[in-house]
Amino acid sequence: MKKGSAARLAQGALIAALAYVGFQFLRFDIPVGPERTAIHLGNTFVILGALLLGGWGGAAGAVGLTLADLTSGYVTSAPKTFILKLVMGAVAALVAKALSPRLREGPRGQMRLAAAAAAAALGLNVVLEPLFGYVYKAYLFGIPQDISAALAKIGAGTTLVNAVISCAITAALYPAICQALEKTEGRR
Repeated sequence: MKKGSAARLAQGALIAALAYVGFQFLRFDIPVGPERTAIHLGNTFVILGALLLGGWGGAAGAVGLTLADLTSGYVTSAPKTFILKLVMGAVAALVAKALSPRLREGPRGQMRLAAAAAAAALGLNVVLEPLFGYVYKAYLFGIPQDISAALAKIGAGTTLVNAVISCAITAALYPAICQALEKTEGRR
């Protein structure tokens, strides 16, 4: 292994584990007919992973949320979750990289950077999640289109609530994590 690759792997595993815990244990299920949707904190860790580790961290978070789907009764959503969260992590990493030189200085700048990256990625997720969900249910599972459309609308509302919560938590946590990392690196 190259120097640092073990640490990078451990960091990715930590992000995956946090995303898993954010969904598996910090979740409120909402029954919707024969299905259910959830308000959860898993997306927060996908975004934090992307901010801290780049696209690799976002991908690790996508893996964690996919594993959470596979072990929590959301098995049919796992492929969709992996694709959407991978896109979400990539968007957050790209936005953070584009804005980084201008916004990364100090806690306020870090908070703005985190809020902008989270808003872009989670905003895209608010659009893609119901669209993907509709296509997934109507064409892959054969659920009637009117029912698929209704489920997509409910899912859009839940996804919007998740986005607002995750954006706020990410913007609050990211500067604190950066400060802790700076102190840790300063002691070496």
